[in-house]
Amino acid sequence: MTTFAPFSGQRFAVVGLGRAGLPSARRLGDWGAEVLCWDDGEAARVAAQEAGLSVGDPAAVAGFPFDALLLSPGIPHILPRVHPAAAAARAAGVPVLCDAELLFRAVRASGSRARFVGITGTNGKSTTTALLHHLLVRAGREAAVGGNLGPAALGLPLLGDDGVYVLEMSSYMLERLHRLRFNAAVLLNLSPDHLDRHGGMDGYAAAKAHVFDRQTGADIAVIGMDDHWGAGFSTPARILPVSGQAPQPGGIWAQDRLLRDDAGVIADLSTARALPGAHNAQNAAAAAAVALWLGLSREQVAAGIADFPGLPHRQEAVGRLDGISFVNDSKATNADSTERALASYDRVVLIAGGVAKAGGIAPLVPLFPRIAHAVLIGEAAGDFATTLAAHGVAHEMAGTLQRAVPAALAAARATGARVVLLSPACASFDQFSGFDARGDAFRAEVARMMEPV
Repeated sequence: MTTFAPFSGQRFAVVGLGRAGLPSARRLGDWGAEVLCWDDGEAARVAAQEAGLSVGDPAAVAGFPFDALLLSPGIPHILPRVHPAAAAARAAGVPVLCDAELLFRAVRASGSRARFVGITGTNGKSTTTALLHHLLVRAGREAAVGGNLGPAALGLPLLGDDGVYVLEMSSYMLERLHRLRFNAAVLLNLSPDHLDRHGGMDGYAAAKAHVFDRQTGADIAVIGMDDHWGAGFSTPARILPVSGQAPQPGGIWAQDRLLRDDAGVIADLSTARALPGAHNAQNAAAAAAVALWLGLSREQVAAGIADFPGLPHRQEAVGRLDGISFVNDSKATNADSTERALASYDRVVLIAGGVAKAGGIAPLVPLFPRIAHAVLIGEAAGDFATTLAAHGVAHEMAGTLQRAVPAALAAARATGARVVLLSPACASFDQFSGFDARGDAFRAEVARMMEPV
């Protein structure tokens, strides 16, 4: 029996041994590569050694004698400052890659013609990725999901000719592709994010546009048209415009919570409890566009949208007490995401704060009338309070999430608001290890309040 070794004779430096790096290093070794691993953290290096991997700083190896550098997406290779391994790779003319690129090479080396779907955007990419995968699997199609969401790309199985890889792609990952071609590329939206890594909005947009690289007329490009960036992208692929709020001839859009195309109604979004709001209508339109192109029937798409369970930390209903719903939207790490959540509800008590992004919550001012009361936490609480006070929005400083949840319940009872919404408009790293830990803490606090005394 022949061992599959698509990277036999090749040498890789793997830097950053977190969620994607360590399994990627293992898979490269299993597939015949010689791998040298490094992480700036000692604990990660020890874990790699315990896994039987060779550990050493590739930047210290003379001449950087590697075929490629696999660099964790969280580690910059250009801005705001170059990591030493990336600098060494550049000096040696060695490409800096992401694991999705190497998955693509392995799949093609296996002889498989499996198709690749890349989904990106500032907001909504995780929901759209998970929804498309749900639609495919529910319809009996062979599909694997990963990338920026879920398993590392190199941890995914090899699929056959009829298989579909559904990959969430961050801007960091898209900058590190050389051969990967997405048969279906999805760009949902753009709003300011990660600007220090890309040198501003133009650089950020250019990074996202890499999702269309190497596409041909045989491919499709699904592009969100609900912001002013959408119409500016071009690709040789067939463009399918999508929207959560306006007709898009030749594409898919939502109107009165009905998902439509030129042929008529595809699905009734009022039955999709996990997809509230116009932003999720656009996500559903994008997933439907790809699913229909891949051969699913309209009936299969409608049924899959209706029973999609949603994702944790993305407008996730986590409890109900005294007729008040508690919604975990911890994934909202910027004002644009929180704007989408606020637009989904008429009147809320909002829990917000953490490490603010540029602009704070000023972009939310048009939606302030929906906030019955705000409860503020984390580093940004003072600045957020100033903005809210300037517009007459009632608020209080809770400091921590543990104090914020009961305070929000009391405010909801006092104001008659029926929703307590954790949608922080901030990163979480002042008090939590990530947005998921913040959302888990919120869920735990809600559960604690609901326990019988």
